[in-house]
Amino acid sequence: MMKSIKTICLVGATAFLTACGWHFDNGAAVPAELKTMALESSDPYSEMSMAMRKQLLSNNVNLVPAKQGVPVLRLNKQTSSDKVASVFKQGREAEKVLTLDVEASVRLANGETYPISAKINRTFFDNSRAALAKSAERDVIWNDMREQAARQLINKMAALQHQVQGK
Repeated sequence: MMKSIKTICLVGATAFLTACGWHFDNGAAVPAELKTMALESSDPYSEMSMAMRKQLLSNNVNLVPAKQGVPVLRLNKQTSSDKVASVFKQGREAEKVLTLDVEASVRLANGETYPISAKINRTFFDNSRAALAKSAERDVIWNDMREQAARQLINKMAALQHQVQGK
């Protein structure tokens, strides 16, 4: 009896959630004015440029070549650093703080340019006895940080649009 009640509740909850029309809304962060834009960078094949392109495409932004009347997202500067946060008793580095700082600018179709930036910090436990594994782990962390910075830049583009409309 108890098992059938649980089954009925589970089926009812599933039917309720599927019937309410809730779904992920990709692209809601990017305003309509920025749905078609150009992406510029000093190195279009860098990891940050590729991460930014991937995030823009996943937000349903149509990327076109730069021309008059099209908004442009320009990746101006990317700096990365790692600082020692703690050390082992023997004096070797134990933990590092990885920092990624990305500066960009958005030039709207009317010619106005607005700076935006993203800063990401992560901690990384560095064990010199497993150097190869830690090197691969560090690469994964850096890639994740670039993806997160790209998402932050897209969110700031949406906030920028609200600021421009408020003028």
